[in-house]
Amino acid sequence: MDDLRLTLQTLAPDDRRDLERFIQWQRRKATGRQDLRLLELLLSPKEYKTETLIQKLYPDEPNAVAYYALRKRLLRYLTDFLLLRQRQHDATAATSVRGQLTLAQYLFGAGVPRLAWNLLRKAEKLAQDNEQYESLNAVYNLQIQYASSPHAEPLDAIIERRHRNKKAADEEERAAIADSLLRQRLRQARQHGRGAVPADEILRNILVEYDLQEAFARSPSLLCRLMSITRHAMLVRGDFATFAPFIERCYRLMERRHGFAPAHRGYQLRLLYMLAHALYRSRRFPESVAYLEQGLAVLATAPGRQFAELGPRFTFLLAANYSFLHRNRDSIRILDEALKAKPPLLPADQLTARLQLSFHYFAEGNFQKANQTLISLDRTDHWLEQNLGLEWLLNHNLGEMLIQLELGNPDQALARLRAVERRLHEQFPGTEATAEAAASPLGGPYHAVVSFMGFVREIIADPAVARSPDFAARVARIPAFLSQEREDLQVISFYAWLKARVLGRPYYEVLLQLAEQ
Repeated sequence: MDDLRLTLQTLAPDDRRDLERFIQWQRRKATGRQDLRLLELLLSPKEYKTETLIQKLYPDEPNAVAYYALRKRLLRYLTDFLLLRQRQHDATAATSVRGQLTLAQYLFGAGVPRLAWNLLRKAEKLAQDNEQYESLNAVYNLQIQYASSPHAEPLDAIIERRHRNKKAADEEERAAIADSLLRQRLRQARQHGRGAVPADEILRNILVEYDLQEAFARSPSLLCRLMSITRHAMLVRGDFATFAPFIERCYRLMERRHGFAPAHRGYQLRLLYMLAHALYRSRRFPESVAYLEQGLAVLATAPGRQFAELGPRFTFLLAANYSFLHRNRDSIRILDEALKAKPPLLPADQLTARLQLSFHYFAEGNFQKANQTLISLDRTDHWLEQNLGLEWLLNHNLGEMLIQLELGNPDQALARLRAVERRLHEQFPGTEATAEAAASPLGGPYHAVVSFMGFVREIIADPAVARSPDFAARVARIPAFLSQEREDLQVISFYAWLKARVLGRPYYEVLLQLAEQ
């Protein structure tokens, strides 16, 4: 996809009109501008290839050089427009501090030191109150630079405050580095599935390396960083039953002792999402919904499109919760609304919304609609695995397999089953016990999935086998599915389909019963 077009498509209708006016004002011409013509073409519902765009812009004599110069100019206008809009609509403390700092620098240069120092004091207090350590460091550096002014505060006091701030800033920076390192080292685990790396060991080593063992609940920003680090380890382990009460205690403690200032909205929202997600995975659905609603209320108070990237996450998780609260049709409704919203969801969010929507249609028994939704993803298995991970791909492929089976297409279901089996057998072939290592079953951490597909293969060969006593007894003994306290709800969703076949009952009814156990 054209990156410039993708960026422009994220603009709301009002912002698109404002951008057009901004370009007209910049060029001082209301009509006949190629900049506006290119903007119109890139914002059209139909996506044009480069050759077509050049032909439409220069019909008499196609000019690729002029076209790319035009794109560069449009990108510069877009950048300037977004910068101006951000300064107008961003009400965070960081923006206010930067503005006061810029004005103070100007006043010092213009020979108005008394007013400049008044602004620096205001900027310092605002940055301190909102834990804007980087901005605060810039304030102190400017105060030190002009400490010789008769309106300045004692230099020793400024330096002491700067040193204290540097320690807090350094701790936050170390937490940010630790967070990024953990993400990087666990990315391999996401691509190759659970158990690929020792998450606990990685987490412990990083916290020791960056001296963060005791640093938590000191500030909203640091708490958010540390909870993010811990959550990434929990995602690999799937141990949300332990993580949920831990993050809930930390959040409530922070809320009770310090509260969340408007400048802390971003940290509060991320904490609320992590908390709601952990509660969902622990099957505490009403509590998860309560925290999601609290987060959506906070989002509603954010100016403009601030924190807009968090909106889809709250929506997807709310839809997932609703499906386990006998509100599956509400899940479908809010996901449909999210996919139709303007500006559109980012491509990765669209894929996640469509995959999730297919599961909700499946629960309703609308298998045709579920199939159409999966087809609309329009991505290869290789692309999905590389960009979204093996577990995402498995959920997609297993869902597609069951949909084809329910649609009465056993041959297509069997083809998809064989593809999943082949992938798992190649990546996790299973090993015998040695002196150095214990035996590993076929499928490794996904051995339960391999067992599940064995049962599906039997049903494909003979649908009546599902009602036999021997088959039912073997289904009840499938490994891993039975330790539901720590098992992924998506895994239980697949097991519910098998259980429903055995019992001869509706899938959604059995799924809800399993989730409530």
